[in-house]
Amino acid sequence: MLTVQLDDLALHKNSVIGHSPWKTITQEMIQAFADATGDHQWIHLDVERARRESPWKSTVAHGYLTASLIPLLNQQVIDVQGKSASINYGLNKLRFPAAVKAGAQIRSKMELLDVSRLDDQRTLATYRTTVEIRGEDRPACVAENLAMYIR
Repeated sequence: MLTVQLDDLALHKNSVIGHSPWKTITQEMIQAFADATGDHQWIHLDVERARRESPWKSTVAHGYLTASLIPLLNQQVIDVQGKSASINYGLNKLRFPAAVKAGAQIRSKMELLDVSRLDDQRTLATYRTTVEIRGEDRPACVAENLAMYIR
């Protein structure tokens, strides 16, 4: 994990910050996300049908489940010191190039694209987060995500 002072964050611009530990995506997680969002499509929940009929031969995680794990994964990559709060400020881009099968392991790769001091209290950081799938060539998710750091 990179520990960095907020005032020194720009020194890491245009570089890979690091990778999170691997996290297993379980069928139970997929079920809980389906229940929370109301998205009960069979490709996510019906294990037997997915084995027979889906192109992945497995149930797969919702794309937004994968995206929702970005804060959890990324907090294991970087610790920005000298702030009172960190706010998920949104996304500029979001793509899901590959599906995450139930039981697969994912991790995030963080790159710092930009840092802008907006005023005395707020600094906006733009990261490219690539959610990798262990053993797969294509990533599950590529997001340009924004973090607002408050002093």
